[in-house]
Amino acid sequence: MSTPNLAVIVPAFNEAASIGATLAALAAQSDTGFRLVVVDNASTDDTALVVSRFAATAPFPVDLVTEPSPGAGTAADTGFRHAIATGATMLARTDADCRPAADWVATARAYLEGGADMVCGRSVPRRDEQPSWMERVVFPGAVRLAAVYGRYRRTHRDPAFRTPYVLVHGHNLALSAWLYLSCGGTEREALESGAEDVTLLNRARRHTDRIVRAEDLVVESSLRRLRAWGPKRTLLWHWDRRWRPPTAAEVHIR
Repeated sequence: MSTPNLAVIVPAFNEAASIGATLAALAAQSDTGFRLVVVDNASTDDTALVVSRFAATAPFPVDLVTEPSPGAGTAADTGFRHAIATGATMLARTDADCRPAADWVATARAYLEGGADMVCGRSVPRRDEQPSWMERVVFPGAVRLAAVYGRYRRTHRDPAFRTPYVLVHGHNLALSAWLYLSCGGTEREALESGAEDVTLLNRARRHTDRIVRAEDLVVESSLRRLRAWGPKRTLLWHWDRRWRPPTAAEVHIR
């Protein structure tokens, strides 16, 4: 059997209770012609066991990779590079507390095969967490306004950038292996140190103008952090980490 040329990367840290829903959503994709790479980021729970059991009956190949250094960006980089080294030419990423829409892989593939080098998708609250009106409408609206501000920030308007800034979510993006290697990939840093998705986007913008914001590439994301920290602190966290939890352990909401 030939190796699929599209890989889905899922970083995971202590997600034994949540990753099952993510795996089920991936197994239910309309396009299952991909390889799944789960990066166990030194979990201390049964994350690896859940993934191994799923792999036994999964409708696609599953690679379980270990990354001992903490950080979502670090784990994602390990997963991306593993996927490329084992034959992937197209890459997509989501997180272990997310549920991609049933056409997520098919949509990502269509954009990449259609000429896009990077695709930044839309994030909506997980329906099974019963989001309130504020969580469904107000907070996402604030995030979109922040993205408009981001487009005009001086640091995002360097003349070297080949395309305008767009809203990007680390748990919902896709890109070519060529671009990932050319731009240097995801920053290997602690989660509290910076927004690895924005760093990846800005690195990519120096190499290509084929970056699209895709409203039809949809992932349902967890409300855990928003509910634990509240809207103000969560927005400040995403705004260059202008608020951080008192301890590094509190960064990882479980």
